[in-house]
Amino acid sequence: MIVSNKVSPLWLHIPADIDRRIEEILDRHPAVRVFFRADDVAIPSAKQDLLLELFARHDTPLCAAIVPAWFNRSRWDAMCGHIHGKQHLFAWHQHGWNHHNHQSAGEKKQEFGAAATSQQKRQNIIRGRDKLETILGAHFLPVFTPPWNRLDQDTMHILKELGFLAISRYRGAKFPSLSGLPDLPANVDLHTRKEVSADADWQAMLSELDQALATGLAGLMIHHQHMNAAAFAFLDALLPSLRNRPGIRLCHYRHLLEDFPRQSVDFS
Repeated sequence: MIVSNKVSPLWLHIPADIDRRIEEILDRHPAVRVFFRADDVAIPSAKQDLLLELFARHDTPLCAAIVPAWFNRSRWDAMCGHIHGKQHLFAWHQHGWNHHNHQSAGEKKQEFGAAATSQQKRQNIIRGRDKLETILGAHFLPVFTPPWNRLDQDTMHILKELGFLAISRYRGAKFPSLSGLPDLPANVDLHTRKEVSADADWQAMLSELDQALATGLAGLMIHHQHMNAAAFAFLDALLPSLRNRPGIRLCHYRHLLEDFPRQSVDFS
């Protein structure tokens, strides 16, 4: 298991006028739905604990993508201790199996791509689902976020056959999801950014936020391993700002799937 903890330049230099710039964007989109998705959840850490506590304290929903191979009952008990009984705020769902890349060197990373056999993919999806169902019980939501936001069409057919309700990738996925298996995409990347300077990072991220809100459904992707004190402070200020706007509905996957029957949802 290898998860980078490199902090983006974005969080090494926050512009003095960032609050104003975000408020101007929010003013342009008064009636939207917003969700947050946190990837690579399972292994106890100070950053993961802070993230769960932050969303619980602000009574804000969070789609928490759990890596099943990293997860066990004692870790679940520890996580529950940081959300203070607010289970209704969290959409606990499946993040692959063990976050292992099967692709050859030089190819984009995938756990559920062409380099894994159909049998391997089915077996690992079932292993992960069964483990999460055993530990989480009714708190488990059968939505699948693939590691690195990538999966092949074979995997989507397997997920649909196994009764998964939706997948969640990142905007601009290579091909659409299947009918009856909606994609609930994240479209704003807070932490795994590629820009080489803070100014470029902020310009790109704010543009993503503006474009995402314009669609009516903004999904903000979080990787807590990449966060620093500034990134946590930003979320600590952003969450109440969103909550205080009457036209913004903060939601998670359960709410989206309730709003849109499975047969008619298509966010891809």
